[in-house]
Amino acid sequence: GETISRHIHKVLNACLKLCVEYIRPQDPLFHDSQAKIENDTRNWPFFKYAIGAIDETHDPCVVTPSDQARFIRRKGTPTQNIMAVCDWNMCFTFVLAGWEGIVHDARIFDHTLTTADLSFPHPPQGKYYLVDVGYPTPVGYLGPYRCECYHLPDFRRKNGFENNNEVFNYYHSSLRCTIERTFGIWKNRFAILRHMPQYKLETQVQIVCATMAIHNFIRRNVESDVNFSHYEDENITLELNDNYHGTVNLEQNQVLNVISSSKMDQVRDSIRDEIVQLKNKH
Repeated sequence: GETISRHIHKVLNACLKLCVEYIRPQDPLFHDSQAKIENDTRNWPFFKYAIGAIDETHDPCVVTPSDQARFIRRKGTPTQNIMAVCDWNMCFTFVLAGWEGIVHDARIFDHTLTTADLSFPHPPQGKYYLVDVGYPTPVGYLGPYRCECYHLPDFRRKNGFENNNEVFNYYHSSLRCTIERTFGIWKNRFAILRHMPQYKLETQVQIVCATMAIHNFIRRNVESDVNFSHYEDENITLELNDNYHGTVNLEQNQVLNVISSSKMDQVRDSIRDEIVQLKNKH
């Protein structure tokens, strides 16, 4: 057992060295729009300034009995809450793992944006990430309209749109779900994420980061991969994130330093009007 553990950690440490090179934007200044935006009429030109998507996901973790209360989610199992960013090529460009499962997404988002040591790839002026309704929307982060239909499966059960805000939400969701598909590829490939061994929590966090680096390495270096091919199909059914909220619901003592911006509301309204105008022409 000691021999196996020693070699596992050697391989893990080697894979972690890939993180610096592979878990980051390939173009740090985000000069070029990616093909997914340009080649999809639902995205171009409406989201030509969108540089990626942000979301959280929960992975099972093993913690001591005294720590379980902080990690157990609604499903009754301890999880670590992982915030990640992906580009439109389904590669992770940032990851922050190891948060307790009960911590709200918006709190992790706040910590990420306000902690310089994390080297988060902030969007350049005029560009933005797509986020869901659980996040505040400061400048550089574009969310959907709240209290409106948003997720693609909900739209598939409906007969048309009820208002123009839903039109925007559908287009926004169609593009932002790239990160949900990226999570799906990553979790499907690495069974260790679904059945985490009893390593100390620090090692479990390292496994998350190392597997994301391998995920990116495969995407950027392998011409054809069955997992990516499967999840590129937008007709497949994705399991909605367990941490979805229609509104930000934080305890009073969890005050956010990052607040929503009226400027991003204006950007959203402008994109909505552009989409609706083009739809009416056709």
